[in-house]
Amino acid sequence: VYICDPVMGDSGGLYVPEPTAAAMRDRLMPIADIATPNRYELEWMAGAPLPDLKSVISAALHAGPPTMLVTSAPSMISGGTGNLLLDGTQALLAEHRLIDKPPNGLGDLTAAVYLARILSGQPAIKALQSTTAAVYEILARTAKRGGDELQLETDAQSLSHPMAMVQLRHLTHPGRDRRA
Repeated sequence: VYICDPVMGDSGGLYVPEPTAAAMRDRLMPIADIATPNRYELEWMAGAPLPDLKSVISAALHAGPPTMLVTSAPSMISGGTGNLLLDGTQALLAEHRLIDKPPNGLGDLTAAVYLARILSGQPAIKALQSTTAAVYEILARTAKRGGDELQLETDAQSLSHPMAMVQLRHLTHPGRDRRA
């Protein structure tokens, strides 16, 4: 299983040279089984703003990989953010409240935890929900301690047995056969 986390930027802009970002979009994303861009990275790859879930879903469908897990996706809850999982049969959104000034590394952690759960045999829906809960719990604990970087050793229990509750929604998948 090849997972591509196209680490190229965030809402502040690209932090890799544009030719590097273009190579990720054009060469690495199309051969991935799973891709985990954040919303900004997907916007850059799509060449357009993605202000709502409909536009994020559309861009994810055209990005190449059969499975896309878009972090920092628009949320349906006020003051929230989400992880949008889109594959050939389903569109799922796991949401939690937004935490100000999050530390770096949340996307990397999300990609790693999601892949570990998939490789351990969890169905995609369970992997999405438990990954989102684990990463959110670690983020919330880091924020509560006033930390500016994730402390995975301290919060290791959150990785294996997250207690945080996240909202999970089944969204309409535009690519699914609606006659079924």
